[in-house]
Amino acid sequence: GVHVLPLSEFILGNRRTALRPDQVLTAILVPTLLEQGRAGFAKLGARSSLVISIVMVAGLLQLDEQGRVANANLAVGACSEVAQRLALLEAELIGQSDLSSVVRPEHFSHLSPLDDHRGTAAYRLDAAATITKRLLQDLSS
Repeated sequence: GVHVLPLSEFILGNRRTALRPDQVLTAILVPTLLEQGRAGFAKLGARSSLVISIVMVAGLLQLDEQGRVANANLAVGACSEVAQRLALLEAELIGQSDLSSVVRPEHFSHLSPLDDHRGTAAYRLDAAATITKRLLQDLSS
């Protein structure tokens, strides 16, 4: 039979998924981007490609006719074992048109970044907030 899982339940960790030995992945369902939607990706790393990221942020904003956020999807990578959605921030963005002061440290409190040679956990959290703010500015302009 068919078994559909949200991505957040499918990816369990580094090289680990919820796929059982008797299952085969046959499709990844990606919703269609509406005309008024904008998507983007930003990363912080030693180089722009072919390097493990210090922090990465992916986002999708859909704006209504008045330029207010109608839907928001944001995820941060390299700050936890698997990429994490910013559900609290996504909810607070709905109905907003000025996104310059919406992002706050508590939006990232559920993340669990590592300290390593690329950066400390505190640095990664600060960078995640900064990159998220920049991405939101880009997507809303």
